[in-house]
Amino acid sequence: MKNRHQILKGLHLDIPVVVSPMFIVSQQRLVLESCKNGVLGTFPALNNRTTSGFEEWVVEIKEELAAEADRRGSPLPPFGVNLIVHKTNPRVQADLEVIVRQQVPVVITSLGAVKEVVDAVHSNGGLVFHDVTNTYHAQKAIDAGVDGLILVCAGAGGHAGTLNPIPFVAEIRRMFDGIILVAGALSTGRDVATALQMGADLAYMGTRFISTREAVADEAYKDMIVRAGTRDIVYTASVSGIPANWIAASLEAAGITREMWDQKAKADFGSETEAKAWKNLWSAGQGVATIADTIPAAELIERLKREMHEAIAEQAQLLNKFSV
Repeated sequence: MKNRHQILKGLHLDIPVVVSPMFIVSQQRLVLESCKNGVLGTFPALNNRTTSGFEEWVVEIKEELAAEADRRGSPLPPFGVNLIVHKTNPRVQADLEVIVRQQVPVVITSLGAVKEVVDAVHSNGGLVFHDVTNTYHAQKAIDAGVDGLILVCAGAGGHAGTLNPIPFVAEIRRMFDGIILVAGALSTGRDVATALQMGADLAYMGTRFISTREAVADEAYKDMIVRAGTRDIVYTASVSGIPANWIAASLEAAGITREMWDQKAKADFGSETEAKAWKNLWSAGQGVATIADTIPAAELIERLKREMHEAIAEQAQLLNKFSV
């Protein structure tokens, strides 16, 4: 297996950012704009309703990125696909066959670190990054042979963890010499620099990219993210039975009141209203506090690059100030 320095060099990133695969939101346009502008774009296989449609998306992305790389005469960052490795996903095997056949360069696995899946991706030279929220699941993923661990920390959008990233990164680094990605409330280039300072290799961003032009999200959703602060994010299991971060206003609009937020049972909207309710339940992380606009992905990535370099330069000045 390649060491992490070889892997990072082979990603051809302009800035150490992975755009996380988000339900519905992440589709071809966002992936392509991410990769073309120097970060690693991803999408969930299940965002396309069928395996054949999923393969069409993969082929489209591969062909367009290859054409762009040829035009520039230099390699672009690769793209990635999220595969839900769980018995409740009936498409696991079929989608994995597409991933292997089409030589998807990066696979993000969730809800199961399975050695057979990792080996299948490795058979065609692909990388596997796995979502974890604690050291127990991290060790299982390490034993399965993954190339990277995505540490989903407190404040992340969706099914977030509860651990602070500072000790979590340090603890995982003692266990693992592969790629460490940090997820949770990262929205600015300064946040990317902070993740690197903590010892991570890559910053994993989701919520910030919902508020981009290319994201497939309702404009009301994007506007709600722009207006929200940390107090507008609720960590509750009352929606799916698994703790996750949601925008409070979207919960209340769907009938999930404050009194229900402490409940752990899956919300029951009734058969006639359930589909509509789920469509308008919007997840976001605490990083909304530093999101103030909806802009094209290319513009956002350029901003992240500038902010990261400014933050690192400020750190260099501090080093001079406190040197002995």
